[in-house]
Amino acid sequence: MRRVTDRLRKMNRTLLEMHLGMVFFGLLCQLIGAFFVKEQGYYAISLWFGVAFALAGSIHMCRTLDRALYCGKDASGIVTRGYLFRYAVVAAVLVVISMTKKLNPLVFFLGYMSLKVTAYIQPITHKLCNRLFGETDPEPEPMPEEPATCQGEIPAE
Repeated sequence: MRRVTDRLRKMNRTLLEMHLGMVFFGLLCQLIGAFFVKEQGYYAISLWFGVAFALAGSIHMCRTLDRALYCGKDASGIVTRGYLFRYAVVAAVLVVISMTKKLNPLVFFLGYMSLKVTAYIQPITHKLCNRLFGETDPEPEPMPEEPATCQGEIPAE
């Protein structure tokens, strides 16, 4: 268990929290689907394929943002291209799924939406990770006050 915790500590913390949220959402959808869905296997495969795609999308998003941070003025283009790439891949996969009928496209999309739901449950996953690693968030401190300047006056450097 210690080795797993040490490995998780080295992982990008935000990405780890996102992945935990996606898996939690997938488990919740699986549990709810157990009561309402007749074809359990078809539902489960479609759902978890969508969650797996969301996990891959989050990794791509993280790498895209990391790359953009080092590019200065080209950052917005890199982020936009990354977003369009993810969007096109998901659209293509949805088309293939719809044509082959091997998976349910709506349930796949539900699993992929775990990427969005993760943003809303991030405070919960953040607290869970803090407990797992025995950490606490730093106490926020007020910003130092800057001297007031008169309107039209250029502040001294």
